Amino acid sequence: MAENQRTALIVGAGAGLSASLARRFAREGIDVALAARTTDKLADLSAEIRARAFACDASDADQVERLFAELDAGPGAPDIVVYNPSYRARGALVELDPAEVARALAVTAYGAFLVAQQAARRMLAKGGGAILLTGASAGVKGYPRSAPFAMGKFALRGLAQSMARELAPQNIHVAHFVIDGAIRNPGRAEPPDRPDSMLDPDAIADTYWHVLQQPRSAWSWELELRPWVETF
Repeated sequence: MAENQRTALIVGAGAGLSASLARRFAREGIDVALAARTTDKLADLSAEIRARAFACDASDADQVERLFAELDAGPGAPDIVVYNPSYRARGALVELDPAEVARALAVTAYGAFLVAQQAARRMLAKGGGAILLTGASAGVKGYPRSAPFAMGKFALRGLAQSMARELAPQNIHVAHFVIDGAIRNPGRAEPPDRPDSMLDPDAIADTYWHVLQQPRSAWSWELELRPWVETF
């Protein structure tokens, strides 16, 4: 990560991975901004790491534009942007609610485009930055009864690949993370007889941080992370 990358925005912030990323960034001396549809759940984390919280539905273009305008007027345009939101609509293909499918695509992929577009405009003006997108194994292989999630995550991966090819030569590091497995969070832990069978969010955050440290002569555009017992 370049020395001038000292501010970060985490979109879709909450417990679990987002909180781990926020704490890791703060520990490294980075000023963190958190964005979520509702900010009440971010009060404790914001106080803990002295972050600012912003209300934003990432699938709404006007709200995303307003979020970045507020950042411009406050802490400044972020040098690092992490996009975490996703939305699942489960069920048999013939029974899926089209409105729920549209919502899944809007949150998981279209919102990533909106956020990345606003971030890239500012990073191009500043001469560099990093955009990190949180994907899933569903972006590599579609599972039964999970078509909307696969559609959204496949689109997210395609967006990341296209962005990396376009923006890397302009000093913007774009990376996509395939999270292949369940992530521990305060309400979900692995069973006692299966230790380390879920991804530790702090360990994932360490990997995101390591990617940010990569010299631009050897940037990764995609990494895949899974617990040691996860099947391929």
